[in-house]
Amino acid sequence: MDLVRLRGDRLFAIAHRILRDVDRAEDALQDALVIAWRDLPGLRDPDRFDAWTHRLLTNVCIAQATRERRRYAQLRALPLEGPAAPDDLLRVADRDQLDRGFRRLKPDERAVLVLHHFVGYAPSEIAELLGMPAGSVRSRLHHAHRAMRAALDAEARAPAVGGYSA
Repeated sequence: MDLVRLRGDRLFAIAHRILRDVDRAEDALQDALVIAWRDLPGLRDPDRFDAWTHRLLTNVCIAQATRERRRYAQLRALPLEGPAAPDDLLRVADRDQLDRGFRRLKPDERAVLVLHHFVGYAPSEIAELLGMPAGSVRSRLHHAHRAMRAALDAEARAPAVGGYSA
């Protein structure tokens, strides 16, 4: 399990970025590691271990997010209390806005964005990882970027909570 110890933080970060929840990310990582342990004898090319575990984890995250999508409550941001430095406040607001926009995406859209922008995979590598044509991955990336833009635009148009404006 040294392989897991060396890669656990990175795998958790991927799961967390896809699922947007620490507990769900931990559960998904554990499920993916159980599958990896069970199926490890079938891995033909040990050099592909990272890509293989990324694929397992991504598929588990998508399946979990799809199952739980209906149960996800809509959260509203409360206004910040007390003084904050303007730069810090803007950084938090930007990160919060991105997080809310990301939550509006479908699980498979979040997955391709995470694999591309966070992990750094090229569309052809994502295609191989997920077992789909590269054109489909490029199309999903395009649609995910458009959906993210639309989610951020919708978030910007949403009325402020409690009469405050951001």
